[in-house]
Amino acid sequence: MNVTRRFRQLAVAVVSVCGLWASAQSGRVITTDVPERPSGQEDMVGYAAAPVDTVRVGFIGLGMRGAGAVERFIHIPGTKIVALCDIDMPKVERSQKALADAGVPAAAVYGGGEDSWKELCERPDIDLVYIVTDWKHHAPMALYAMEQGKHVAIEVPAAMNLDEIWALVNTSERTRKHCMMLENCVYDFFEMNTLNMAQHGLFGEVLHTEGSYIHNLDEFWPYYWNNWRMDYNREHRGDVYPTHGIGPACQLLDIHRGDRMTTLVSMDTKAVNGPAYIEKSTGKAPESYANGDHTMTMIRTANGKTIHIQHDVVTPRPYSRMYQLTGTKGFANKYPTEGYAFEPEQISSEEMPDHENLTAHGFISPEQQKALTERYMHPIIKEVGEVAKKVGGHGGMDYIMDYRLIYCMRNGLPLDMDVYDLAEWCSLIPLSALSIANGSAPVEVPDFTRGAWNKLPAYRHAFK
Repeated sequence: MNVTRRFRQLAVAVVSVCGLWASAQSGRVITTDVPERPSGQEDMVGYAAAPVDTVRVGFIGLGMRGAGAVERFIHIPGTKIVALCDIDMPKVERSQKALADAGVPAAAVYGGGEDSWKELCERPDIDLVYIVTDWKHHAPMALYAMEQGKHVAIEVPAAMNLDEIWALVNTSERTRKHCMMLENCVYDFFEMNTLNMAQHGLFGEVLHTEGSYIHNLDEFWPYYWNNWRMDYNREHRGDVYPTHGIGPACQLLDIHRGDRMTTLVSMDTKAVNGPAYIEKSTGKAPESYANGDHTMTMIRTANGKTIHIQHDVVTPRPYSRMYQLTGTKGFANKYPTEGYAFEPEQISSEEMPDHENLTAHGFISPEQQKALTERYMHPIIKEVGEVAKKVGGHGGMDYIMDYRLIYCMRNGLPLDMDVYDLAEWCSLIPLSALSIANGSAPVEVPDFTRGAWNKLPAYRHAFK
């Protein structure tokens, strides 16, 4: 054996291993570009548009979520339903009938063609375009509507890649039009009351939050027009639907109101149940299937906080959005069991009966939780919670979402969710894919505010 040659081979192997070790220790992060803000534009952090006494609304997309939105708006004061649009005209007729049944004037109708929605956006008598279509059409429609001088509200996710996200940010800044994502889960009663408790310091400093979208969609796949949602999972990898989990988590951490996400790492399982569903429903196994059955993303913030987000729509796990908060003095959990835990000295006798028996090793009692929730019920829940339950929409949170959007527009207030919330929450889609494609490498989260993330000291809802 050639000893010199063998020595050289070993030396190369050692250098190679050391190089990989050094790379791992160096904390190499995949960077993402932050394009320079176009000349003449300003950020939209805390932006409030001129008040609109009666908000005139046009709806694009009247499928599962869109039809329900039209019916909710019938009950929201200070609104006028001006126009309805869907490529499937029977859906337009169904929503038109809902208006008639409620004694509301008929709306103008558009549909039947791929570009019919543009005519709706071009109407001069619309203030807000409400977009409830498949994911691929969200950003193009919102961009066109803002260019036509309209505020926009877009179903989740509002954008699927970084190009779309930056286009929405830049167009919103340039036109000075609101661009809000319709993330309803931030308005769930438990989430809102817990947020209010956190803002009053009950949990101490919030260090870690969790969220997810775990929802077996087997019975829902057939209802997505032209199979668009399953096709997206088949063609794309990563957390393709992160906003229900990340939205409430970010509000608890004051993201771009004093803190910001800086780095994320994602990984996924192999794809098993996704392709199996396609084979079962079509009789033919797909040639390829991109998305793993379960995706996990860990995120770090500038202030040293962490977030854990999960996505799973194909395994037989019970529905869960996780929603957990870990603070220095307390803990909150929504799924599978709602509960709170606190350090014994954290809660006073005024706030909770039997407070002296608190232990952080277990949840407070149902009676204590009831007393605490009543004391810290969010002002918005106090104002419209009972109406929301009657009108409905995921237990009432959809109504609260729509009500708050109109409330802020009518009173000239900053919206509860701005274009940067949209950008940050949707960015998990392309950034998680980028991390997974690079062996779960850390990926930089862009500062979509371009330096304005600590302009406001904390997240708060605006009131007149």
